[in-house]
Amino acid sequence: MGNYFAYLRQLNIESMMLRILLAMLMGGVIGFDRELKHRPAGFRTYMLVAMGAAVTMILSQYLDLMLSTGWHDSFSAVGRKTDAARLGAQVISGIGFIGTGTILVTSRNEVKGLTTASGLWASACMGLAIGAGFYEGMFIGFILILLSMTLLPLVENVVLSGARNMNIYIELDSIENLGGVVNRMKADGLSLYDIEIAREQHGSISQINGLFSVRLPKKQPHTEILAMLSTLDGIIAIDEV
Repeated sequence: MGNYFAYLRQLNIESMMLRILLAMLMGGVIGFDRELKHRPAGFRTYMLVAMGAAVTMILSQYLDLMLSTGWHDSFSAVGRKTDAARLGAQVISGIGFIGTGTILVTSRNEVKGLTTASGLWASACMGLAIGAGFYEGMFIGFILILLSMTLLPLVENVVLSGARNMNIYIELDSIENLGGVVNRMKADGLSLYDIEIAREQHGSISQINGLFSVRLPKKQPHTEILAMLSTLDGIIAIDEV
């Protein structure tokens, strides 16, 4: 087994094909989770990012090999020196441009796309590891990235559903109904420690958007709080953010 891995770490056609295919496969598997959730970057994006990073790393190894063998005399004659590893470093910084395009702030003051952007960055790092033939690190990184995107959201939902702090986004048809919402929160023992109010105009219709940060008097399902507030007059939409 050790000799087999040593062979795959060499720069030959078999190892290069394996590295590129592994990068495409594992990047695609990670991106498939984003695809199912209809995120901006999905199956093909993750696949291409991981594959491109792997090819870049293989190119770095190829350049380093050629500079020490076939091109050594020519480069020594002109006195030129280069660091082939710099290509991989540019992938890490360059992937930020793609990641930025997946992040947006919604009208509810929610930041969306951070998981997708960080997943792209991690997939690029995984692709670099595959391209370098670091199979052990690649496998560990792949498993952890996959678990972070599939298992951890379930754990996060369980923890947050029982948390005593919550942010509630409410759309009201008029500013006059804002007082009723605040009074109902206080009557039910909710501690209101922050409010953000914005007014939107849709033609002749004016709408009030509010983001309320509250602390519950005890642990209880957040759906009960939302159901209670949704019965108030003037509520157009309500959700937890």
